[in-house]
Amino acid sequence: MTTRYLEVHQTRTHEPTPYEYKLAATLEEVFTQVGHDLADVVRGLNARQVHAPDGRPWTEQSFRDEMHRLGA
Repeated sequence: MTTRYLEVHQTRTHEPTPYEYKLAATLEEVFTQVGHDLADVVRGLNARQVHAPDGRPWTEQSFRDEMHRLGA
């Protein structure tokens, strides 16, 4: 039987944008320091002034929408 695995970058459609890199790094920080609940994530992003793509503070719905858009 052959072992199958996912190449780290094989599902990408493009290189991450600076926004996506910043969001990912900030999410790691929030998960480590604040928590994993959606409310904690939204609060942590807003406290660090990493705003939604439209420039507004995050809401739970805007975070869900963005994760869906990014394919998470």
